[in-house]
Amino acid sequence: MSITANSQLSKVFSTTLESIASNTNGSWASLGAELVYTQDRTGEYLSFNWQLGQNLQNTGSNAQINLGNLVADLNRDESFAPVDQSAYLQRLHRILTTLVPERCQCWFRYRQYLYELELVISPIMPPLGSAATTVLVMGRLLQSIAVQHPNKISLPMLTQMELTLRSQQHRKLVEKITRNIRRTLDLEVIWQQTVDSLGKMLHFERCIICPYAPGDSTLEAIAEYHKPHVSSMLGLEIDLALEPGFAEALAKLKPVVIETPQHPYLQQQRVLVTATSYKDQVNSIIAVSLCNECYPLTGDELELAKELADQIGTAIAHATLYKELAAARHQAEEATRRKSEFLANVSHEIRTPLNGIIGFLKLILDGMADSPEEQDEYLHEAHKLSVHLFDIIQDILDFAKIEAGKTDLEMGSVNLEELFADVGNSMRLQAESRNLSFQMQTPDTYDEVVVYGDYLRLKQVMINLVGNAIKFTHEGGITLSADVVRKKVRFNNCEFPGMVKLRVADTGIGVSLDQQDKLFQSFSQVDGSRTRQYGGTGLGLAISQKLVEAMGGEVNFYSLGEGLGSTVTFTVPLYQQPVLSLPETVPDSEG
Repeated sequence: MSITANSQLSKVFSTTLESIASNTNGSWASLGAELVYTQDRTGEYLSFNWQLGQNLQNTGSNAQINLGNLVADLNRDESFAPVDQSAYLQRLHRILTTLVPERCQCWFRYRQYLYELELVISPIMPPLGSAATTVLVMGRLLQSIAVQHPNKISLPMLTQMELTLRSQQHRKLVEKITRNIRRTLDLEVIWQQTVDSLGKMLHFERCIICPYAPGDSTLEAIAEYHKPHVSSMLGLEIDLALEPGFAEALAKLKPVVIETPQHPYLQQQRVLVTATSYKDQVNSIIAVSLCNECYPLTGDELELAKELADQIGTAIAHATLYKELAAARHQAEEATRRKSEFLANVSHEIRTPLNGIIGFLKLILDGMADSPEEQDEYLHEAHKLSVHLFDIIQDILDFAKIEAGKTDLEMGSVNLEELFADVGNSMRLQAESRNLSFQMQTPDTYDEVVVYGDYLRLKQVMINLVGNAIKFTHEGGITLSADVVRKKVRFNNCEFPGMVKLRVADTGIGVSLDQQDKLFQSFSQVDGSRTRQYGGTGLGLAISQKLVEAMGGEVNFYSLGEGLGSTVTFTVPLYQQPVLSLPETVPDSEG
């Protein structure tokens, strides 16, 4: 609160003051009070006069203070404010609402001095039908104290009545805040509503809330209230290692007052920090910048802060649980939808080859083949369709085993050259039958490259990826390549000298950037209306990903967009370090 010289009063207020002045020969001093000032409901001074003289010596204070300079400092925006600003403003609002004058004793702060004043605060009556907006305050000095650091002084204890009144006022505000917070289960609304309510109702300069999870080393201000002259902390981080007060609040689950915080945005402020929790599990930290009041927080007020933190912690926990349940429900609904689509797709995929097999065999049994050659052709087609049907059923069974955690892997050393040759023999003819090129590139080394994995499962993954590339490529070709990444890794409590990154690149239809996250979802195809013509269950990449992860690697997909081709990479641990022909090492981040 700052003193401002403002002589432009409202017409009603001006008339009232003129009337008072005319009855007192135009002098505030003739009202019989050494201190007279007027304020609006925000605490802004509209006029101010303090007549001092021998009254200072009557206080019994040993300090020699020249209070006559007070008025001269008005235009320099000096602060003359009540110590307990919150309680003072609440009193003003109550008087303006009830229109009942009150007498009170208040401590005020100005420069390096503290003053205990006896005040009579009266509402200036407005015209009928209007709300009172201004108070007239008259008072006298009871005692003064000169100090070097006003915000660290220990003042005489508040009277029990004042303590009880302030405690009751704070408790009512806390109850109001908690009632408002309980009305919503929106986590973001709770965060913002908490800081806004605390800041506005208790007149804090700043109030922030930072979510916390066990193990966090930093806190980020996710919601904030601050007065216009205070810089925002929203989004800034607080390092717990540099702020022991925050760490203490987390450890003790009790409010902590920090006199000298280290954070640049909190320096020169006393900060009250408290952890919110639910069932002793901390879920956020609330920090408020206290005004420079001389009265320390009482034990009851700290206990009240703890109660408020518990209420907020419970609200945050309930909102978090609701958010998690909503997300889980959405995921379950999405999984159900994908499974329904999968069942429709897979039933079509199974019926198509099965109908073909039945049809060709029926032709043979009915003697519809005109020659032995035609009969052999029917048998050949039936066999090809039965193999395709077997692959579909195999995918379904493999996925079911993986989901049930019953995948058996025979881990051991695998010669990469032999693996490439086996995959090439299986897939080259399929690529060439579609007029596509098929190239393979192994690492350039002086000796063989040996990886650690299950030979049959690695072959299954590579055939799956190459088969997908062939299926979705109309022209151009497919390239299967591998590179050695010399970066030590640990898997199954063993250390391996590096990884081998395998790539399957094609010049096919590609995938749009916004659809790529669907590729590894179970029972999912990127675009059912577009890919139905290509067939498939939608399990291929999901199965490949789970098998590779079970063997200590990871799968990634890259595509610049539709019509721009695709590249799928996966890694597998390197069993032994080969001697490379080239000195450079392939970066681990390379796609």
